[in-house]
Amino acid sequence: MTNSKNTNIEKFKNDLKRHGLKATPQRLAVHEAMMKLGHASADMVTEEIRESGTTKVTVASVYNILSHLALLGIYDHRLSSNNKMYFDVNTFKHMHIYDCENHEFKDVVDEELLSIVERHLLRRKFKGYRIENIDIQLIGRPSRRKAKPASI
Repeated sequence: MTNSKNTNIEKFKNDLKRHGLKATPQRLAVHEAMMKLGHASADMVTEEIRESGTTKVTVASVYNILSHLALLGIYDHRLSSNNKMYFDVNTFKHMHIYDCENHEFKDVVDEELLSIVERHLLRRKFKGYRIENIDIQLIGRPSRRKAKPASI
């Protein structure tokens, strides 16, 4: 039986090597934090690394590592409405719900909906543009359900 955490770290190390990068303690710590968090800003990743005590990092170094990994396609990135860059470990096609109260992203996997949208948009012409990618983000707030009164 293989350990999925070790498999993931080995894949990450291979991705780094393929791009001519070394698996430094900081890069490994960033990746482990991202695997735990899923979607996170550099501040969140830095805090996670500091709490785990694996290595010393600054927010700036974490941001630089995350940005570089996103440019290489190892992670994805998106800007939130509070002007903070969030990074995503999932690079496969999917949508997001952005919680505009808590500034959190949640994955939405709906292949049927994505397929319908892509078929519709990719056959349209947008004067002066060639569409390279479709990125769907839904914006919402947590629903607040009122607690039912306790029955006596």
